[in-house]
Parts: sequence; structure tokens; C-alpha cells
Amino acid sequence: MTLRTALLTTACAAVAAPALADVNIYTTRQPELIQPVMDAFTDATGIHVNLAYVSDGVVERLKAEGARSPADLVMTVDIANLMQIVEAGVIQPVQSEVLTASVPETLRSSDNLWFGLTTRARIIYASVDRVAEGEVTTYEDLASDTWEGRICTRSGVHNYNLALTSAVIAHQGEDGATEWAAGVHDNLARKPEGNDRAQVKAIWAGECDISLGNTYYMGQMLADPEQTEWANSVRIVFPTFENGGTHVNISGIAMTNAAPNREEALQLMEYLVSPEAQAIYAELNHEYPVLESAALSDLVASWGSFEPDAVALEELAGHRPAALRIMEEVNFDG
Repeated sequence: MTLRTALLTTACAAVAAPALADVNIYTTRQPELIQPVMDAFTDATGIHVNLAYVSDGVVERLKAEGARSPADLVMTVDIANLMQIVEAGVIQPVQSEVLTASVPETLRSSDNLWFGLTTRARIIYASVDRVAEGEVTTYEDLASDTWEGRICTRSGVHNYNLALTSAVIAHQGEDGATEWAAGVHDNLARKPEGNDRAQVKAIWAGECDISLGNTYYMGQMLADPEQTEWANSVRIVFPTFENGGTHVNISGIAMTNAAPNREEALQLMEYLVSPEAQAIYAELNHEYPVLESAALSDLVASWGSFEPDAVALEELAGHRPAALRIMEEVNFDG
């Protein structure tokens, strides 16, 4: 083969080889929280991932862009946000045996519109000094007179608490949930305010003895020198429903209607439920993998195990309007 022939052959091969398309993601999570797992995907496949952080208005943006949207995927947290995207009609179903085999049925859409990637439990932070082991074990306990003036929580109409109230409805019906919400309200040490970490700070300061919060906030507090003392003042309690398990919520992913790079986007979705990616993603955010065989981080494992509630998140989403009405009826934030 002459040099000219070799050069021509190389050039033709370069032209014939299809270029790998990028995958474009709109995410409501800070990019630095998920960039390492995207980098691992790029290393494994050669496909680059572009992350666009959209803190608010992701649905409005996708609707405005329509078929011209550059976004292939959207990543967000909480079932309420996922259902908002579903109701807006801006995502498409994804048929994948890998995804349906890896993500438990309760943590994905029944019509394959969205899939959970990680979970977080809605737990109780309890004072290590003022709350005995076993003193609180169920969500129903929170409405007991035992806790009068001893509970702190963020707003009752925040997505996290509305999802929990929706779970109470699933187990006890609307009347039972109304009684529960009123009971928890009567036990508040102060008006709901701040985020989940602010409640732990209040426990540390002696303003209350227990609070509601998501598990991953423990990891975030321990990583912050100013908040480590707050974290060390509490322990995690995994409450259950009297006839169920521990309430969980998710971070999830869906494919947009536009999805200009659909095949590459599907590759990424399937990669994100692999054991490698699940371990990376869950550790970055101090969350639990949806893939049962994936490894927990040492820190998350140290918090102990729990049995997730069996009620599907789709069902909880259906109870959200009633949960909001109940919180307003009992004037939970008043």
C-alpha cells in the first residue's frame, strides 16, 4: 500500500465513522452534585454530557422550546416535580428492559415516563440527650401528646411534607390524615420555618427535641464544619407507618419529547442504573441507590437499614391535592 493509498483509506474511515452525539440535560440539581457520574459515563462511552442547571421553571422552559428544545433528558427531585413534568406533556415514555429490571415498580412510572435514580427517607432527627432509644418509632407517634411542644419542622406545604402527608392519606384515609396533621400541629414547639437543617439546629439549640427531615441532610451537615455540631446532637430514627414501612421519595429522570439525541440519552439512562453509577451517584448525594445490588456509601450504611413503604409514588402523587387541602384546613403553618 502506497502512502497516498494509506492516507486516503484513513481519511475515508474518519469520514465514515459516525460522530458521537452529546447528551443534553436540564437538571434542577446543582451540576457539581452529579458531574462525577456523568464524567464516568463519558469515560465509559465517549459520549459527552452537557448539564444545564435550571433551578426554577424547567417545565415552562421545555414547553416554550417545544420540538426545538436541545434537552434530551430532565433530572429532578421529588415526586411532585416529576408529576408536574408529566402533566405538562413534555416527556415521552421510554421502553427499556434494563430500566424496568433495575428500578423497583414503586419507584417508576407505570407508563415508563419517569424512573427513580436514588431515594431518600423522610425520617426523624431525635436529640441524643433528650429522646430515649425507642421513644418514637412511627409516624403516628408524632401526633401523640407525648410530643406536645417538642417537634420542629419546615412548612407543612413544602413538597417533602406534602409527600409524607400523602403517604398518611394512603394508609389512614383523608379523615385519619386530617386528625394526624392536626395532632402534629398541636405538638409543634414553634411555627414551621426554615429548611430541614434549620430544624436540626433548633434541636441542638434546645428549642425542640425531634424534627422531620430527609436522610441526606445528615451527610450535608457532617460535611460542613459549621453544622457538624448540629449533626452530632441528633440521631436518625427510621419511623414506619403502623401498617407499612418508611416513607421515601426520589430523584428521577425522564426523556423529553424533543430528545434530539435519543439513542445516546437512552444509553445514559441505562448507565445511571448500573451498579457502578448507582454507587457513585448515591454517594455524592448521601442517598440510597434504587438498584438493590448497588453498594451504599460507608456513611449512609452507618445510619442503619429500613424497610421502604410499599405504596407506589404514583399513588402518593394522586393524594397531593388532598394533602395540600388538609394542611391548609388545620392551619399547619399558622
